[in-house]
Amino acid sequence: SKILTLVIARRFAGYKRMELLLNDMDRFNKLVSNKESPIQIIWAGKPHPADHSGIASFDKIVNVCKSYTNCSALVGYELKLSRMLKQGADVWINIPRITHEASGTSGMSAAMNGAVNVSIPDGWIPEFARDKVNCFIIPASADTLPDHEQDELDANSLFDLLEQEVIPMYYHAQDKWMSIVKNSMKDIIPQFDSNRMAAEYYTNLYTSI
Repeated sequence: SKILTLVIARRFAGYKRMELLLNDMDRFNKLVSNKESPIQIIWAGKPHPADHSGIASFDKIVNVCKSYTNCSALVGYELKLSRMLKQGADVWINIPRITHEASGTSGMSAAMNGAVNVSIPDGWIPEFARDKVNCFIIPASADTLPDHEQDELDANSLFDLLEQEVIPMYYHAQDKWMSIVKNSMKDIIPQFDSNRMAAEYYTNLYTSI
């Protein structure tokens, strides 16, 4: 049977919180050790040499992955690897600190390839999201809270969503899961493909003069 594949892949930067699932190692261990509803998690990215928080995040993920056969940390996020991950992902996780994400384009192309976005409502997501219809929204904590409190609350919300909704639906309600996949693919292309962008640029910049 096909194992649910979760991917967290993008440029490593502190605000993107790539390691958020590691905030609670007890819950993480239970999540990745569940034999009845197995998952595999793939992280991919590369921190900038001067981004010390990104480097620390990447190192933490690499060290944790050494203890699990179903967790991998891949160095880099070049076009070939990015394409493979988006084609192979069942779930595309996006967990930036709220109000910090300008866009986050990887989730767009992942959705075009059939991945379901599980995301904080930031960046491009609010323009696209129909919660539990074409994606899953992680309830975000208040951006006025200290960073460590935001991280704790958002990590708990992510675990709750994965444990109570995403994983059970994938394994026990495939019709509902495939409906979300199809809605996601149907909704993403008209709004976010390059044909729409080029047509809009042409209309706004040239034909309106």
